[in-house]
Amino acid sequence: MRKRQAAHIEGPPQAPGQPRPNTCCLCWCGCCKCLWNEDRMERSERQTCTKMDSIEAGEEQHPSLDEVVSWARSFEMMMRSLEGREIFREFLRSEYSEENLLFWIACEELKKETNPTVVDEKARIIYEDYVSILSPKEVSLDSRVREGINQSLAEPSNLMYEEAQLQIYTLMHRDSFPRFLNSSVYRDLLASRRRTCLDT
Repeated sequence: MRKRQAAHIEGPPQAPGQPRPNTCCLCWCGCCKCLWNEDRMERSERQTCTKMDSIEAGEEQHPSLDEVVSWARSFEMMMRSLEGREIFREFLRSEYSEENLLFWIACEELKKETNPTVVDEKARIIYEDYVSILSPKEVSLDSRVREGINQSLAEPSNLMYEEAQLQIYTLMHRDSFPRFLNSSVYRDLLASRRRTCLDT
């Protein structure tokens, strides 16, 4: 039986989370200085600048010890790393919530598309794979966000899943990430990098 994670959050916690109604960034604090918010503001000025561009620029297949250690301080930095996302995906698979990361990545790819035909096709695939209640990989979204997506399907756009993506990002950050840092998956990788550092 698939394990479900609740996307509903009661009140503003201290840790970063889903934005409050009057904030424009991912942070609960509303400081509007987080990396995610900076990317959204830049996109309004330069449509060619996407979140995935910045992630790809920071990707490394073999992270150093310093990078692995830095993941414990920043979920954003881990998500910028290719190996970081792969290790996190391995952990999510053990918790039966791998679909959250896959949905987030699919949304990133959709945001890069400008061809209307491709946008339409990818938007519908994402819906069928991760939003439809008939999908075995359905992600946990609140009713308001889900209704917005249903309305957007009439005229799909490359940004139609942005709010849903933020909600799932928040869920992974707040719920799965702390457990990941305490898991054997992360601890074993950290120990391996430390041994490699000592051997050299």
